[in-house]
Amino acid sequence: MPRIAEPRPPAEPSSPEQKERYRRILQAAARHGAAKGLERVQMHDIAKDAGVAIATLYRYFPSKTHLFTALMGARVEELFDTVADAPAPPDPAAAVSDLLIGAGRQLLARPLLAHAMMQSNNAAVRTSDSAVTKVFADLMLEVLHLEDPDAEQERLVRITEAAWYGIIMSALNGHITAEQADEDTRVACRRLLADI
Repeated sequence: MPRIAEPRPPAEPSSPEQKERYRRILQAAARHGAAKGLERVQMHDIAKDAGVAIATLYRYFPSKTHLFTALMGARVEELFDTVADAPAPPDPAAAVSDLLIGAGRQLLARPLLAHAMMQSNNAAVRTSDSAVTKVFADLMLEVLHLEDPDAEQERLVRITEAAWYGIIMSALNGHITAEQADEDTRVACRRLLADI
């Protein structure tokens, strides 16, 4: 289980140079996480691969948990680009299903990295509000074109996210195939989101 560092807010990059360093750190983390998994990744190796000082790495990411949670958040933000300004789909549940299946396939393609990001996010959720969870729910609401969801709609989106997360974990752990994960995701979306 990843260790959470002493609580302190991570620095946010502001200048173009800082944003570039931040991007390189995330890219290096993705490479190392995909090759080694969370437990075997060394922050020093990531800093070296990203071309930054170890102090710079720790300024943005106080721990591996912060780093891989941020990487997961960055991946979710990339998904926003695919749905931004898209017209309302004729079948919203199918549109969410397609989005989740695509995201699941990306995760399953790099299982060690997927485990690293998901374990880190789980650890972060236990100790603080995880921005990744909120951003991911917002992503699904965006696909559904729900700008002002009611409590029941928010609940259904949250349950859909939890179901998909469990499906992906089952596939990562070898309990179901990738094809079964796709079909289970379709069923979950169809049953939970059909009336939204």
